[in-house]
Amino acid sequence: MTPEPFVRRVFGDRPFAEIGEPALALAHDGARLVAVAGDVGSVQWSGGAIATSRWTGHRIGVYERDGLRCRHLTRSRYPVRSLAFHPDLPLLAAGTGSYDGGYLFEGELLLIDTETGAVVSALGEGREVLGVEWLGATALRLVLAPTDDWDNRLAHQQGHVAVVERADWSAVGKETVGYEELAAPVEPAARTDRAGEARALLTDLAAANGRTWSVRRRVWAVEALEDGRALAALDGVRAESWLPSGERQWAVEDATGGRQLLPATDGTSLWTNAERGHARAGRGKRPSPRTARIARIALDTGRVLETVVPDAPAVLLAGGSRTVLRILDGPRKSPARLVLLDRTGPVDGPEAGGFDVFNHPFPVRRASAAYALVGTDPGEPHRDKWVVAVSADGTPRRLFPHSWDPREHHFGGPAAEIGRSLVYAGEVHDGRGIQPGGAYVVRRSLDGEVRWQYRTDHPATALDTDGETVYVAYNSGALVALDAEDGSVRWHRALEVGGAPTVALSLVLAPQGHLLVGTVDGRVLECEASPGGRRDPS
Repeated sequence: MTPEPFVRRVFGDRPFAEIGEPALALAHDGARLVAVAGDVGSVQWSGGAIATSRWTGHRIGVYERDGLRCRHLTRSRYPVRSLAFHPDLPLLAAGTGSYDGGYLFEGELLLIDTETGAVVSALGEGREVLGVEWLGATALRLVLAPTDDWDNRLAHQQGHVAVVERADWSAVGKETVGYEELAAPVEPAARTDRAGEARALLTDLAAANGRTWSVRRRVWAVEALEDGRALAALDGVRAESWLPSGERQWAVEDATGGRQLLPATDGTSLWTNAERGHARAGRGKRPSPRTARIARIALDTGRVLETVVPDAPAVLLAGGSRTVLRILDGPRKSPARLVLLDRTGPVDGPEAGGFDVFNHPFPVRRASAAYALVGTDPGEPHRDKWVVAVSADGTPRRLFPHSWDPREHHFGGPAAEIGRSLVYAGEVHDGRGIQPGGAYVVRRSLDGEVRWQYRTDHPATALDTDGETVYVAYNSGALVALDAEDGSVRWHRALEVGGAPTVALSLVLAPQGHLLVGTVDGRVLECEASPGGRRDPS
């Protein structure tokens, strides 16, 4: 793909990058198109869930078979179960859905215009659509899961087969396929995994275009070096280094992949954080607990220099002359503590209190000290959280309450230090889910004074600053630059690669003055820091 003017360079690019892990793929020989459904994944890990509201990782891409350009990309609320190209119209039917885990089978029938990218959700009420098949120009055969599994142990192996007729499917409106049209007796309906077939087709299509296909997902962390190299941590890769030439210098592979990168104080290495999931256990045995694997890696070669394996998940805290490790909740009898990572080995620090992935994430860039969110009530650490600075000897010092409005409960999020102040993003908790204006960026002095705040509808995934501009990435795909002095919008841009939208999961301002952006679909983008995007009136 040819980079946009805003995107100057793309590291880790490959065909079908936009859809992540493929679930379905379908070629249309007549139209020379390929439809691919997949999943770029969740944006939550043991150390943070700062941007899960209004997030879905499910994608449907429409690609040109010659050249493999992504013509249109659609976000789906649910996993995609089936795809079918209309025999005559530029139209793709997609059946989506999933079981909610307790009662209902939910989903949609999406009709995607392959020329314009317009999407219509056609069902009048939510139903999981297991299968779609065109029986001709006017008839669409649907296989729908039962509405629920109440008193029906076989519901997960059954479906209702209905044929819906329309004279012109391109004119079908939103929610115009009614319940009565879908009424049909139940019959056996297999749930077929077609991921293997999809992977094989994508491999063949890429080869036919002289390219290689592979899966890369979720660049959780990026760092930029003075010499122009770009570092990234992503699924399946603890850390990797890209040269300014665009060549990958080295990579440290990992079964799960890296979640954090933190330059070490020696200037020649960096700390990495890779979480470990619950290992499978034999019959009658308990699974091993979730934990972390912290490693220090040489910047010049990627060689692992040392490893620290705590007994629970952990997060790295940046700032000051020492690297601090915060141990999270796990199978420990002793209280959670801070651990100081020294050249002589880990040293236990003070107690840090409980941690949960929504309330306590607080990664701070350009920090002069290590910062953390700590609750005042040991029994309910998510309440009355304070921003705490950790001194060089590990002593925590309370600065100010994390929430400046006693009527709102604020979740933690990405942050950066500017002089004697912190600018940070987060979300206002609401039992109904995030509300309009429920996501914020705020700048506060170290005494707690609010200098400004900026409100939006989607939570931020990453944040950085040069002291004059605050750069914020959102899970909607937006990049916003705020004036650091007053919080006004300098520019607003939807992030795209080759005309197809993507989402930044990580972001850093490089010493050379450009933005380095890690995307949910496994790419690392070198972007202009002043693109002259449109001003946002909000």
